[in-house]
Amino acid sequence: MNVLVVDDDPDIRRIAQLALERPGGFRVALAADGIEALEAIAKQLPDIVLLDVSMPGADGPATLRAMRSIAGAERIPVIFFTATSNEAEVARLLALGAAGVVAKPFDFADLAARVRGIVGAIG
Repeated sequence: MNVLVVDDDPDIRRIAQLALERPGGFRVALAADGIEALEAIAKQLPDIVLLDVSMPGADGPATLRAMRSIAGAERIPVIFFTATSNEAEVARLLALGAAGVVAKPFDFADLAARVRGIVGAIG
């Protein structure tokens, strides 16, 4: 499965990439912000997008809305990364159309299984 990881923090991108590629068997592409993410999605549709909620410029929710207007990307599962994972915030993100939410900091050893679990639950 191809995963696009979108986060403005290069350390988070790299850790997520390592957690998903090695133990998870995912192929990972990286984007530093919403604009890069939309460009990457338009070029090659990923199977899953892990999307940071808080980014400068286009934040995660705005990126998700824009992504849904790209042909073929309407049904790509989006999993939000967020440092604010209280019940109300999770409910808000799910209401926007997210397949799931992963709290930051995330467990390196558990990320691939969490992604597979969220995608499997909707699929």
